[in-house]
Amino acid sequence: MSFILWVAVLGAVLLTLALTSSYLRWMPVTTSAVCLVLGAVIGPGALGLLKLNTNDAADWMEHLTEVAVLFSLFVCGLKLRLPLKDKTWRIAFGLAGPVMVLTIGGVCLLLHYGFGVSWGASVLIGSILAPTDPVLAALVQVNDARDDDQVRFGLSGEAGLNDGIAFPFVILGLLLLQHDGDPGWLGHWALKSLLWAVPAGLLMGYWMGRGIGRVTLTLRIQNDDSTLSPNDYLALALIALAYVGAEAIHAYGFLSVFAAGLGLRQAEVSTTGESQEPAEHLVQPVVGHQNVEPQHAMRGNTDHLEDGQVAAGIMMSDMLAFGGLVERAMEVFLVTLLGVVLIAHWDWRAIPIGGVLFCLIRPLSVAAMPWGRLLDWRQRALIGWFGIRGIGSLYYLFYALNHGLGQSVASLCTDLTLSVVALSILIHGITTQPTLARYERLKKQVI
Repeated sequence: MSFILWVAVLGAVLLTLALTSSYLRWMPVTTSAVCLVLGAVIGPGALGLLKLNTNDAADWMEHLTEVAVLFSLFVCGLKLRLPLKDKTWRIAFGLAGPVMVLTIGGVCLLLHYGFGVSWGASVLIGSILAPTDPVLAALVQVNDARDDDQVRFGLSGEAGLNDGIAFPFVILGLLLLQHDGDPGWLGHWALKSLLWAVPAGLLMGYWMGRGIGRVTLTLRIQNDDSTLSPNDYLALALIALAYVGAEAIHAYGFLSVFAAGLGLRQAEVSTTGESQEPAEHLVQPVVGHQNVEPQHAMRGNTDHLEDGQVAAGIMMSDMLAFGGLVERAMEVFLVTLLGVVLIAHWDWRAIPIGGVLFCLIRPLSVAAMPWGRLLDWRQRALIGWFGIRGIGSLYYLFYALNHGLGQSVASLCTDLTLSVVALSILIHGITTQPTLARYERLKKQVI
């Protein structure tokens, strides 16, 4: 398959989305669902324009999905402005911790007792499917840093955290398959992959993001170059350094990058003030004014703002715009590829597995948590339904394929993961917009 054809197809998909965006926004369907269908149409099951062998592409697909998740996690962290002591964070921690573990256990039991899958493969597939996705769940996440709605904030924090917290359980599944019943490695796994790698990744990323953010803002204020600095370079550098730094100390890079976004946001809060509007809403840099004086490169009157607020506002605005652009482009490409390979890997067992996961395991896991007054019953129901699976699961799938799976287990993991993720994209994609619209209407009535 030539590179030219891949680029042509991607361009055609992007053009289709651009031309139909005014229609799609009024329809109960997400961009991801449209890309999935387009991929299936141009794949070998229909027009046959594109073909992709998942075994041959496993190596570069692992890295491509990894990059997509890293950008999405960083942007997700930037959007969460509430201080960590705020009680709303308890929702995110509960979803990313106990709810995800319950989900893994539920899927594992379903696969083992319902479909005769071995314990090792059941744990592995359950761990691959457990994390919700930060790339495809944009509609149900916070709209911006001002959004403190419990449902949106909880789902955003969950998506940012559980893509990294799922990693030790994926490794657990791989170890179960390799050691075949010998439990001697279990303590080492718990110490290294769970007790060390999770908190180490979070702490390294948070303090790196906060420290680099403070240094950057200080330098820009001193040198009066707030509007001229390349903030996309800073975003790329922070993502890369947080990821590599975590990997160097055997921590989880996903968690580190998400925490780096959180730390950078807290650097902004310390500059502009917790009670102030998010910095990016205080100032709006004018695009394309690279060679003008800083005070003339701003839209609106910013005389009432302090230098730190201006610098922080431009930095956050540029980073969110750049990260969001990369995130959307990767989403279109990867979901289209999923549509291309879906027909060849479709497994009918994904229908009952997906149905039980979406309608029973996830909602019951959410309902089992002692939320108290944090969430009312409508909010619990919404959070229970919006467990969207996507690019994060695809990354873990290709990671597992590149770490010594046998042929039969590899085929089972590939077929079930691709099929369940596709079902999630379609089912959640169709129901997300009308469900959220109804929730917003009810919320306004209460207010």
